[in-house]
Amino acid sequence: MSVLDTIKNLRDELNQHNYNYYVLDKPTISDFEFDQKLKQLQDLEAQHPEFFDENSPTQRVGGMITKNFETVKHEYRMYSLDNSYSIEDLQDWEVRIQKVLGDVPLEYTCELKYDGASISISYENGRLVRAVTRGDGFQGDDVTNNIKTIKAVPIHLKGDFPEKFDIRGEIILPFAGFEKMNQELIEIGETPYSNPRNTASGSLKLQDSAEVAKRPLDCLLYFVIGNNLPFTTQFDGLQKARDWGFKVPIQSKLAKNLNEVFEYINYWDKHRHDLPYETDGVVIKVNNLQHQEELGYTAKSPRWAMAYKFKAEQVTTKLNSISYQVGRTGAITPVANLEPVQLAGTIVKRASLHNADQIEKLDIRIGDEVFVEKGGEIIPKIIAVAKRGNQEEPTKYITHCPECQTELVRSEGEANHFCPNFYGCPPQIIGRIQHFITRKAMDIDGLGGETVALLFNAGLVTNYADLYELKKEQIIPLERMAEKSAENLINGIEKSKTIPFERVLYALGIRYVGETVAKKLAKHYKSIDAIAQASIMDLILVDEIGDKIAQSVVQFFENQENITIIDRLKQFGVQLESGADEALLSEKLKGKTFVVSGVFEIYSRDELKKAIEDNGGKVGSSISSKTDFVIAGDNMGPSKLEKANQLKIAIISETDFKNMIDG
Repeated sequence: MSVLDTIKNLRDELNQHNYNYYVLDKPTISDFEFDQKLKQLQDLEAQHPEFFDENSPTQRVGGMITKNFETVKHEYRMYSLDNSYSIEDLQDWEVRIQKVLGDVPLEYTCELKYDGASISISYENGRLVRAVTRGDGFQGDDVTNNIKTIKAVPIHLKGDFPEKFDIRGEIILPFAGFEKMNQELIEIGETPYSNPRNTASGSLKLQDSAEVAKRPLDCLLYFVIGNNLPFTTQFDGLQKARDWGFKVPIQSKLAKNLNEVFEYINYWDKHRHDLPYETDGVVIKVNNLQHQEELGYTAKSPRWAMAYKFKAEQVTTKLNSISYQVGRTGAITPVANLEPVQLAGTIVKRASLHNADQIEKLDIRIGDEVFVEKGGEIIPKIIAVAKRGNQEEPTKYITHCPECQTELVRSEGEANHFCPNFYGCPPQIIGRIQHFITRKAMDIDGLGGETVALLFNAGLVTNYADLYELKKEQIIPLERMAEKSAENLINGIEKSKTIPFERVLYALGIRYVGETVAKKLAKHYKSIDAIAQASIMDLILVDEIGDKIAQSVVQFFENQENITIIDRLKQFGVQLESGADEALLSEKLKGKTFVVSGVFEIYSRDELKKAIEDNGGKVGSSISSKTDFVIAGDNMGPSKLEKANQLKIAIISETDFKNMIDG
């Protein structure tokens, strides 16, 4: 046998032993025997560097240094999940599903919701090529070197895997490993980690992958996404992933109806504490992948999945004081400062009180013992007074801004008080600039929230247009700034001039204009000047723009200071109109609404939707009297077919559609 054959055999054997131990939890050799074989392979690879393979089991120990984690766009967006907290929520969800799908039999896949760091791992030809954090759902950080150190993640696959796909999962830190890490820290006099979830998440961004390899991280995988996948249901997809070598939790279950879903939830609500890692709920998914396609997505989450959150843990603690924060829109948020208390794995010191109405409703007073829980087990909130303290008078809400002393206002129908000093209140100014630089907006490298505050306090910026006049020599004297970091900041600001118009519009921070609304406005008006000249009635006629948004947009452009800032942004070269690549290919479909249903050959569903929009059309999520065409592929949903026929809506093929835009 040649040396190369010996090396290949050892790699295959060690990969199988890793799989047996970390995925199946059924080791077939001792740790000593495994280490001996690994040492033999290391020696052979050292003697024959020409046979190096980055996917060898010897590379699991890490050693790669990553100074800056590259930002990578997800090929398939990573959506968040809608949450439910009761059986009634799930019943309502099923009613919404059936309105779209019709009276078809529904099955559900039930899976535990793991509390860790989300990850998307890409495979091509059976080999791991990239691992990316969730980030903002559209793009995340490339942490491939660190993920390769996790033994439960297969470097290469076995069986009948597709040529290319992504698999989604959660990087977790089991309780036993977390406790061991903390014990080691305590022994050397260091501060222990606060909870497994944050420690797992932080581990993914360590610069030295050898340090990641020392941490007992695990990876639980639960969703395969790609084209032409060899299964038709979520549950079968989980089994296929197991066959290919992935660690897919065996706790998942196929439920024939909602009653079986409820049984699963009730069982794991009682037994979740028996698991070796954190879980905070159950994820319920419509099992049939064709049904998932039909249901589609909202702006933030899939319509075919729902997270059921277990009842939050509650504790009592003392309310020491109430402070008030000013947001970038001027909204005032009262914050409860608490006696520190352990809650759901973290130390809680503060909790939101939301607004004056909530304080009055709870009749909460300084010195009270209060019940605290984590809403969705994420954000701490006070839910009731447990024991009254010594304060006899009810809490009086502040009347003036805690930062600039301007008298607060509260408009009719608004829950919050506001500071109207929009251009003179420091937290509002800083907050708007911080919003402007965020990843979803201008994405300025080298500039973070703390640096914005430093720039403002040093008198270097008073609005986001001022960023484009900054000089390196002005920045270097600031705290924690050096020549290289100042240079990176200036380069990041310069690079932001290429950010497309729709994101610049979102970055301006117009009240109620989020990402989706900014895209709608940018697509409709094509330039900031056109939006600035639009009346309330013009704006309301734009798809999905209501009175409140329209009024806010008009008010923004009526303010002369905003106009001055925008004029300066134009002079600096910021993109304030749609570029050629953002413009429509044609207006052949203008005024027409299409619904896409089924499986296609010429286009993917996403390509079809993009082609509709690129040619001036609108994509509808469900069939209604406003629908002009239904583009039908194989396995079109029967309820959509029936509804289209009832409403006498034209049903066309993808070939008909192609001829429509090509002609």
